[in-house]
Amino acid sequence: MGLPQAITEYTIEDIDALPDGQRAELIDGQMYMMAALSRTHQQVCLALLRKIADYIDEKGGSCEVDMAPFAVFLKADNKTYVEPDISVICDKSKLNDKGCNGAPDWIIEIVSPASRQMDYYRKLFQYHMAGVREYWIVDEQKNCVMVYNFENEDIKDYSFSDIVKAGIYDDFEIDFSKINIE
Repeated sequence: MGLPQAITEYTIEDIDALPDGQRAELIDGQMYMMAALSRTHQQVCLALLRKIADYIDEKGGSCEVDMAPFAVFLKADNKTYVEPDISVICDKSKLNDKGCNGAPDWIIEIVSPASRQMDYYRKLFQYHMAGVREYWIVDEQKNCVMVYNFENEDIKDYSFSDIVKAGIYDDFEIDFSKINIE
């Protein structure tokens, strides 16, 4: 009798089997454990979420904004599962009680030391290939916001003193100088 094979490819069932409180993401069958978020990370995330949600509410918009932990199943398989910090979904048919099936329109990731490589490389590629329209990487350590507008094949780099326009909306922008980071 041979030795059991080590699991080399994980599925969403493995994510579901994690102990309560333990979080991970799954990209092409590879599991990436997630570290606890810092207070600053959560403050930035909440400030951005509030600005986006307020804008959608004021405009009577149909898009929904969600904050991690919120499941996004980027592909129609059981080997890719991510929890973006902020997801904006305008096609409500993608939503169910488990999360979002398919690409959100706009994703924002707030970089932490443990997520740097994931946010700048793996997720950037995954989000682009899945059809996300716009992806922001908010990096407090570098004092920058990278904006990838995949629809227009445009990349812009901003600082935390800039006003950043959202590409999926004609008249929405965020003044990062007014985001309180302690």
